[in-house]
Amino acid sequence: MDAEKNELITLYGSRVRIRVCGICISDGQILMIRHRFVGNENIFWSPPGGGIQFGESAQETLRREFLEETGLVVEAGEMLFVNEFIEPPLHAVELFFQIKTFSGSVRTGQDPEFSEANQIIQEVRFMSMQEIKKLPVNHVHSLFRNFDTIDSVMALRGYIGK
Repeated sequence: MDAEKNELITLYGSRVRIRVCGICISDGQILMIRHRFVGNENIFWSPPGGGIQFGESAQETLRREFLEETGLVVEAGEMLFVNEFIEPPLHAVELFFQIKTFSGSVRTGQDPEFSEANQIIQEVRFMSMQEIKKLPVNHVHSLFRNFDTIDSVMALRGYIGK
């Protein structure tokens, strides 16, 4: 496991990344991705998203990341909030957008930055807030720690922080 986790650290560790993430809601559930190699227990659930590439807009990044990770074609809506994710050696500034519309079928995608043998994405599915809140707190993105409803997440604005 250490060798595989080193790929994550080599790609993203010890530097600040700018990420774009999307809150995609369907039938009262949020689209979530289970990643490995993040956190002490190598389980981390978070909304889809990824790093902005040079010359790419935030909205373009969101469309590309959703297609790669989930198989969905999305249209970005309003920018909701900014979150700072700091879990050494990882540090990311995350811009969260509402997903206005989406089409296609949800599938477990791939992260092209990772080798075929070390894919970080393990599962993609819509989850209710009740399911999310039942997960161990260290297995879920920090934005879900203080909020119990989808409406409270969607109402977030400004800088959320760590």
